[in-house]
Amino acid sequence: MNILIVEDERPISNLIKINLSDSGYICTCAFDGEEAANLIEKNKYDLILLDVMLPKINGFELIEYIQSFDTPVIFLTAKSDVKDKVKGLKLGADDYITKPFEIIELLVRVETVLRRYHKNEEQIQVLDVNIDTLSRVVKKNNEIVSLTVKEYEILLLFVRNKNIALFRDRIYERVWGDDYMGDSRTVDLHVQRMRKKLGWEEKIVPVYKIGYRLEI
Repeated sequence: MNILIVEDERPISNLIKINLSDSGYICTCAFDGEEAANLIEKNKYDLILLDVMLPKINGFELIEYIQSFDTPVIFLTAKSDVKDKVKGLKLGADDYITKPFEIIELLVRVETVLRRYHKNEEQIQVLDVNIDTLSRVVKKNNEIVSLTVKEYEILLLFVRNKNIALFRDRIYERVWGDDYMGDSRTVDLHVQRMRKKLGWEEKIVPVYKIGYRLEI
């Protein structure tokens, strides 16, 4: 998924970009409100991380422009006053995180907003496979494919991150919900079984020293 980071402090912007990229997101950075507006007009983003105190156009002004694009927004700001938080949420922000913040908190908030925003994504069609996210039924060429719970979650992770190399530790953390202990056998076994059931051995490919990538 594509995330736009609108933050004028470059060290913070770079830190966010590095960690989100490691988690499999595609990140673009803008360093003032005008640059962000130009990028939003030309590109489609799944989420925007938006600072409030920006040069040229501040975050509160920019979010009013963003609303017409139906893109979720998380404010990242040093303005911790309750009135500012209420204002941001009333303007349409999906979440509001005050600086300083822990990266792990940001990652969880990002995933939560994206999951909530895409909750109405009932039917997903990728190649010859259809996924019904309500019934959790997977079909290949209209034939039901029997997947375990973990295999299904891994499949969703791949199709929502097409053409992105997913690290084994990130796959484990997102699907199992636990800290990765360094044993890749669990992830490898589930990925191999899932892609064999789907006939996607040549579509979900190993990435050396990283993990796997669904190539579309």
